[in-house]
Amino acid sequence: MELQQIGLQHPCVRQLRVVARNGSPNHQRLFVAEGLWAHNVLLDLDAPVELFLWCPEAAYAAEAHTRCTHIAARARHAYRISPRVLALLSERDRPDGLISLARLPPWDPDGVAVRWPSLVLVADAIEIPGNLGTLLRTLDACGGDCLLLTNRRTRLTHPKVFRGSRGMNLRVPIIEFDTPDGAMRWLLDRRFTVYLATTAAGAVPYRSVPFAPRTALVVGNERYGISRPWHDHGFTQVVVPMLGAADSLNVSVCAAILLYEARAQLTADLG
Repeated sequence: MELQQIGLQHPCVRQLRVVARNGSPNHQRLFVAEGLWAHNVLLDLDAPVELFLWCPEAAYAAEAHTRCTHIAARARHAYRISPRVLALLSERDRPDGLISLARLPPWDPDGVAVRWPSLVLVADAIEIPGNLGTLLRTLDACGGDCLLLTNRRTRLTHPKVFRGSRGMNLRVPIIEFDTPDGAMRWLLDRRFTVYLATTAAGAVPYRSVPFAPRTALVVGNERYGISRPWHDHGFTQVVVPMLGAADSLNVSVCAAILLYEARAQLTADLG
């Protein structure tokens, strides 16, 4: 496959570097994908690829050459780059010679299908991109329907969100609301029962909670927990009991425990 070779000063390379730094507006919702597994995800999920850069000298797997052809055929722009340019662009030690700019899908709040029963996760003011990625990966693993974002503190296009989710930020519907009130209206209009994951006194141990057929679990900021507006509506507070010296769990671990408990109950109810 013959591709034009470009260098660091090419506008497409500069665009990828800007997106990777995650410091400028990103209205096109572009993110960086590196390596063989990431490009397999792009192909499997039919993700739009804006730019593909190929460095054959850095490909150590035969599969990378095959995937190169497939991605280049799909990409809006495709070029060849040198190993030196790839080393400057990539955060990975061995990215298989493959690096791309891909686009997150748009999700319409009114177009996301809600099943019965249904399981939704709300991420309120999550700051750490890896945590947000792990939440998406876990939600997909337990058959969740969608993720709602409120008080967003990290971009969905952050490279660590894509890596942490193993590409599930392309598959799991994600709906973002400017305020918690907007998310609450969306949930209550669809007959969801909302549960807040907290460590507050009086919260109900999660194994004692009969989760509703349409359950929405809310997890909060890594330092401060769920923001005040969620607490003002009298939603049920649930807790994962801490039996050791630590006072709380990582937010993604807590979410995983609650999501799987809710899913187990909803599946049992179906039987």
